Amino acid sequence: MSAAVEEQEDQRTLIKVRGLTVTYPTPVGDRPAVANCDLEIRRGEILGVVGESGSGKSTLALALLNAVSSPGRIAAGAVEVAGAGDITAWSGEKLRRYRGARVGYVFQASQNSLNPLKRVGKQLLDLGRSHGVKDLRGLIIEARRLCDRIGLDGRRVLDSYQHELSGGMRQRVGIVFALVLNAEVLILDEPTTALDMLSQASVLEIVREIHAERELATIIISHDLGVVAELADRVAVMYGGRLVELGDVARVIRTPRHPYTAALMRAIPRIEGDPDLARPLDGRPPDLMSAPTRGCVFAARCPLAEDSCRVETPALEEYDGRLIACPVVQR
Repeated sequence: MSAAVEEQEDQRTLIKVRGLTVTYPTPVGDRPAVANCDLEIRRGEILGVVGESGSGKSTLALALLNAVSSPGRIAAGAVEVAGAGDITAWSGEKLRRYRGARVGYVFQASQNSLNPLKRVGKQLLDLGRSHGVKDLRGLIIEARRLCDRIGLDGRRVLDSYQHELSGGMRQRVGIVFALVLNAEVLILDEPTTALDMLSQASVLEIVREIHAERELATIIISHDLGVVAELADRVAVMYGGRLVELGDVARVIRTPRHPYTAALMRAIPRIEGDPDLARPLDGRPPDLMSAPTRGCVFAARCPLAEDSCRVETPALEEYDGRLIACPVVQR
């Protein structure tokens, strides 16, 4: 990569993650849910983060807000926000204003996260007050505009309770709440969970259009490679709390290099052809207690594993136009 391209990408970078490690206490000591993660989130780009359940995707996303719930904690590393510094050292009012104002988060199953005892508009006003918004009337007007923009009747939705809205409508309301304070970074954690196919397609199209209009930096956390393939520019593959492959989404999905990424691709059922060609991964993903403390986290399930894989922890290194953590493949 040329120096000019690197400089251009650096100017587009809104968040830099460096050596990020998130740990939780266990009977055998603190164990990492995310380990030594390096990542950049760039303006105008959609980054997909994929992996099986328990791979650390949602923990990584929460760490970008310094919102890891106790007893978890950010044990090492930094999350550097352009023009603001390392948020892992922030707390209180400064951190609260960063959440929502700079980064909007749509939580997993956010269609169930609204307060059932308050109308949507009242919850929106609570959000505005908590962030010191002076023009609450203007906030309501902007929320209505956003609702109308994504196919909702803004007046009706803001006057509704949670139970009066469908799952797809509530998911879109979550997107409105994430964007109404003009966030630069949008994080969506499993945005299509529990939605029917038509609602999924509608939500994904809304995400694509608003991302382009606002030139956001968007992160989509998903176990669904189809969603990521449709929307993302780059994809980060996680396993056992570690990034194992990172690169252009078309390149990674078309020619996966890390054995785990390749196994994920083989496990996807095909609409055409022999359905028996889809093969599930052998074994089970590790949890905090069973994850190895050294060596490659995928070694126990990897068909290419060698003795050295169980001893030496591989680093992400450039190979075939992407970053992978597998020295066996790189030979």
